[in-house]
Amino acid sequence: MKQKRFLEIGKITNVHGLHGEVKVYPWCDDAAFLCSFEELYLNKTGSESVRIENARIQQNLVIMKLQGCDTREQAEMMKNKILYMDREDVELEEGCYFIQDLIGLKVIDVDTGRVWGVIRDVMQTGANDVYQIWSEEDKKEYLAPAIPDVVIETSLEQGIMKIRPLKGLFEDAD
Repeated sequence: MKQKRFLEIGKITNVHGLHGEVKVYPWCDDAAFLCSFEELYLNKTGSESVRIENARIQQNLVIMKLQGCDTREQAEMMKNKILYMDREDVELEEGCYFIQDLIGLKVIDVDTGRVWGVIRDVMQTGANDVYQIWSEEDKKEYLAPAIPDVVIETSLEQGIMKIRPLKGLFEDAD
């Protein structure tokens, strides 16, 4: 599967103070992850970069000072812009994936070979992620927790995820 190099990581929602800081709503697991970048991008091609002078967490948002954004008026011009990260700036731990890469994976039962469908979305519930699997054949949505007992193998290269549904997990969807 072809992977996007630049991934959405947050959205500038408002200004903060008088000196060009912006409030960013993080689109990642942890706001601290967003604070770890020195450079982000204003488009999905990476052709327009912005340097991060500083970033801190405040009530689940990130207050960010972007280089060259020094007044409230300049910060106002940044409102509603999407921030992108370069996947090459991050090394994920073994077994961790970008949500963007999981969407579209074919989900297969490791024991029976049944194709349950494709991952349509990933819900972040706090305890663990939950994969929304859409079956075009059944015209149904199945929900599978992203836990080691269920997710047996994930292969981005092959475009598949092999799962072992827990007893009773999908029966109520039938």
